[in-house]
Amino acid sequence: MENGYQFNSLTFINDSGPVSMMVALLLVGMSVASWYLIIVKTYQAISLRKNSNAFARDFWDAPNLAAALSEHKKATTPLSRLANQSIEAAQHHELHAAKRLADVCNQDEFIARAMRRNISDESAALESGLTVLASVGSVSPFVGLFGTVWGIYHALASISLSGQATLDKVAGPVGEALIMTALGLAVAIPAVLAYNALVRSNRVLLGQLESFAHDLHTLLTTGVALTVFPQANAQHQSGRHNAAQLKEASA
Repeated sequence: MENGYQFNSLTFINDSGPVSMMVALLLVGMSVASWYLIIVKTYQAISLRKNSNAFARDFWDAPNLAAALSEHKKATTPLSRLANQSIEAAQHHELHAAKRLADVCNQDEFIARAMRRNISDESAALESGLTVLASVGSVSPFVGLFGTVWGIYHALASISLSGQATLDKVAGPVGEALIMTALGLAVAIPAVLAYNALVRSNRVLLGQLESFAHDLHTLLTTGVALTVFPQANAQHQSGRHNAAQLKEASA
């Protein structure tokens, strides 16, 4: 046992030359970047889910559009931005319909286009950073494998020069070289799991955004919400939201 090979991964990486050191530093860098994105995007997803649910509940419970947006005018949730931009689009159409805008695009299509643009922007914002996680999850195992192959080559070359090709002299360096593959997998597995979870979370949030856009589009074009909530029942039965209410809401 005293003559057994002493495993020391740091010494092995250092002795394997600049290539192994560069591979190790690359894996460490990818791990730091992926964990940073995992923490930030997870917190963002939880916060957006919570705030979006609260905004949707308060929006549909409000007696009118002005009251619905008064407390959330500066909100930063996808639903609040969609509501603000959609109402501004409806007001813009009302103000400029007399200038032949109605001949080019009716109110229904004008509001729908504004909503589609907003949803596309929100989707792009939600996907920011996910490309890095996907790249780390797919590339880091191959980077680790490259480090292993290079380590084995360097170890076998050193053994060949020493002329001592016994089993204990070969197994130790080759076993140490496998640490690079293990590091690559350790970097890739959390990145892949986080990527899948975040993609699922974004898909759910976008589904909620599209559902909210559909109901809001119905409200802005017909004056009555598709689903009448109990606290807003009196307002919805009293009549349509007119241009004055839209103007007041966006003021």
